[in-house]
Amino acid sequence: MEILYQLCKSFIDPVLIIFILLLVALVLCYIGNKNKTGIIVLGLAIILMYALSIAPVAHYLAYHLEKDYFRIPAPAGKNIDVIVVLGGGAHDITAVDGTFASESSAARLLHAVKVFNKYGAKYFVCAGKGTAKLAEGAVMAQTAAALGVPQDKIKIDDKSNNTFEHAVELNKMFKDKSIYVGIVTSGYHMKRSEKEFKKYFKNIIVLPASYSYSSPDEKDVLKYIPQTAALNSTATSLREFIGALWYEIKDI
Repeated sequence: MEILYQLCKSFIDPVLIIFILLLVALVLCYIGNKNKTGIIVLGLAIILMYALSIAPVAHYLAYHLEKDYFRIPAPAGKNIDVIVVLGGGAHDITAVDGTFASESSAARLLHAVKVFNKYGAKYFVCAGKGTAKLAEGAVMAQTAAALGVPQDKIKIDDKSNNTFEHAVELNKMFKDKSIYVGIVTSGYHMKRSEKEFKKYFKNIIVLPASYSYSSPDEKDVLKYIPQTAALNSTATSLREFIGALWYEIKDI
């Protein structure tokens, strides 16, 4: 019964519905046999959509972004001087007249507070401007204070719009480049972040807040059914690969 329930949930996923409609369209085009080029293009679109929307592909891409950060050694004999949490988005909700952190920002912030308390950091930096009325950094700072981070230890970077600028703004905040800086961001985003911050600080400690990759269940047949969650994960990974490539070109 549980598998039947999972199948029913899968079949109301928008991506699967669109995929089925495309398959029906392909069959109808083939039967009509009016436009072979159109059939080929439609067939390629279906194959591409299927590949990008299944869990094995999503996990494969996420794994290659995150594999270096699955086992992170704790800093030996050293406290972390600065914890910097990188914003993952914020949005306005006019109905309640407020700005709220995205799920990604919230996950990063909670982990950042945890490691801040664990390592006794001197400062807690919330980084990110974003497009909402209130900057991502300010939104995260409010929540950090509510979770017990002392107000006098919180610093806000409300100017940076991307990974490159996060590092630039942190560089402006702290003159001592030998301090130990702990970076908190999502696992898929960590490689690019680590590289940018190492341009300015000698001692970077990576502290991934979450992972897109999850170990596959060999018995889970549903992983081969197109799903929105898998497509979203794939899109996130592809954007990160493009971002990393762009930063490589920029540094040449």
